[in-house]
Amino acid sequence: MLGGTAFLSRAVAEEAVRRGHEVVCACRAASGPVPQGAGHVALDRSGAGPAEVRDAVGVGWDVVVDVARQPGWVRASVAALPDAHHVLVSTISVYSDTATRGGGPATLALHEPLRSDEGTGDPADADPAAAYGRRKVACEEAVAEAAGHWVVRPGLLVGPDDPSGRYPTWVRRLLDSAPGERVLAPGDPDDPCQVLDARDLADWLVDGAERRSTGVVDAVGPPTTRAEALAAVARAVGATPTWVWADTAFLLERGVAPWSGPGSLPLWLPPDLAGILAHDDAPARAGGLRVRPAEETAADTAVWLSTGPDVTLGGLEGSEEAALLTALASLRP
Repeated sequence: MLGGTAFLSRAVAEEAVRRGHEVVCACRAASGPVPQGAGHVALDRSGAGPAEVRDAVGVGWDVVVDVARQPGWVRASVAALPDAHHVLVSTISVYSDTATRGGGPATLALHEPLRSDEGTGDPADADPAAAYGRRKVACEEAVAEAAGHWVVRPGLLVGPDDPSGRYPTWVRRLLDSAPGERVLAPGDPDDPCQVLDARDLADWLVDGAERRSTGVVDAVGPPTTRAEALAAVARAVGATPTWVWADTAFLLERGVAPWSGPGSLPLWLPPDLAGILAHDDAPARAGGLRVRPAEETAADTAVWLSTGPDVTLGGLEGSEEAALLTALASLRP
């Protein structure tokens, strides 16, 4: 395992250990507890060439699972361990088309690769978020040099240990709601929504590593609607909200941010980005991806939140939501 010990990386390591595999997490510093039974090798991959990678992790490994976002790191790992089967955890952010629904590797265009780990001087590459997808395209190019490789492009990952705060924000909001309380919901109830429990992806990544899967595939959950996704969270935590839906124009005009962060309504995207939450899940299902019920993911996330994790939740402040609900009521007969 080349990468940190947070969220997906830790879930993959835990599952591999559970199945009896020898696992070493190679990263600069463990960002969380190393799973019991796994080792940790301190490796600063910034500027580390093949020799440094090989010296740190040794040779003879059967599989490398890499979560790197810097193409130079992937090039070094492939050169250091050429006989291993390389599994690259990429992202659907490699696609330049964010509007088309039901797309996937065979139909969606990619960003132009950004092969440099450093800034290029182009203002468009100075923003880490803008450069992320382009560098992941270059990471995919780099891992293709391995004799055996599998590229997996996850969509939105959720569940316990989720550091983004997107999905946990809704779990917390509904946990805190009173019976029948009016809760602001973004966009249209039928807007697409698609999430995948990181633990299900971890299981599948280990499955694929064991059988030496190859090719390129999107790792996404079942397509559903935002109304059903939020309803599943409500059922899981025993909430009975009264949903009040606000359309995209209303929210944008009042400065509500989509997706994540303070002042946002997570899991909501404008139409030009709606394809991000509506990829074709059939290839992953055909390849053996098994998905647990949405209610189980929400319930386990609620348990995790009860432990007081160090995670910053997004969403609206109570006063902000109340003001928006009042504004909506004034516009409706």
